[in-house]
Amino acid sequence: MTRLPATPAIPTIDLTRPAAAIGEQIDRACCDLGFFLAVGHGVDLGLLGQLERAARTFFALPDARKEEIAMAHGGRAWRGWFPLGGELTSGIPDQKEGLYFGKELARSDPRVAAGTPLHGPNLFPAEPPELRRAVLDTISALTRVASDVLAAMAAGLGLAPEWFATNLTADPTILFRIFRYPPAAGEWGVREHTDYGLVTVLAHDGRPGLQVHGRDGWIDVAAPREAFVVNLGDMLETLTARRWRSTLHRVRNLGNRDRLTFPLFCDPSWDATVVPLPIAAPTRERGGPPRARWDAADPLAWSGTYGEYLTAKVKKVFPGLGGPATHRPS
Repeated sequence: MTRLPATPAIPTIDLTRPAAAIGEQIDRACCDLGFFLAVGHGVDLGLLGQLERAARTFFALPDARKEEIAMAHGGRAWRGWFPLGGELTSGIPDQKEGLYFGKELARSDPRVAAGTPLHGPNLFPAEPPELRRAVLDTISALTRVASDVLAAMAAGLGLAPEWFATNLTADPTILFRIFRYPPAAGEWGVREHTDYGLVTVLAHDGRPGLQVHGRDGWIDVAAPREAFVVNLGDMLETLTARRWRSTLHRVRNLGNRDRLTFPLFCDPSWDATVVPLPIAAPTRERGGPPRARWDAADPLAWSGTYGEYLTAKVKKVFPGLGGPATHRPS
């Protein structure tokens, strides 16, 4: 494995401070490295401990048991479990296992009844029963953190703190994942990629594995368990006309124990259209020549709603899904 440069000082943002007070700090972090650590988020680490214990119990079950909530049962809602190697990045299977969740929507919801992709009730396992409550509570807590981050980002761009809530996230697309990365020396848990929406708030078990592409190449992100990693998605690159760029990152678990992560993706409303704002370019660019996009796509060239953008991306991640649910457990 290529030796990575020493980890630089990673910006740490204290979310207990007002949005206007940390806006400039966030803008600098987003122009420079493209990600930062969020502390002072107010999320009870006891909740994350409950989630981690329940997730490890679930992942330890035989695949036949986990198959009861496989993603095929969720159909176009793209909810449920997928096995090791069941998700693709750039057409290559990832070395991770996972659970997909989102907003908890009733079958009577008009969007669910219409078969809108990525909308539907979540699929929860019978064992462990406590996973359901831990997931829903964590989604609620991390959504609040994402809202606080977006308010500070708006301030950093010279916008009113409520700009995102008013213009892009009145009804945000919220997706939540639990990923298990087994020890896999020499193999990528997930290859280099960017996220699709606005911001990702990543809670985790404190084990290393995340690498981000910075000014001098790939760097390891060593984050304490109480600090959430925040990175930018494609829609922020579009919105800021590349003042900020979506963060290229990848994962390799070199430890001797499974690594668990809990990313929440806070994205534009499903029907929102994201267009560049008249925002000045950064005073200093990230070092080195611009890297080619991992997917050979330009977010600024996209025309359409965010829901259409996301659906097109997810179809490449799970090409076998997209039809009606085969079964929806009660």
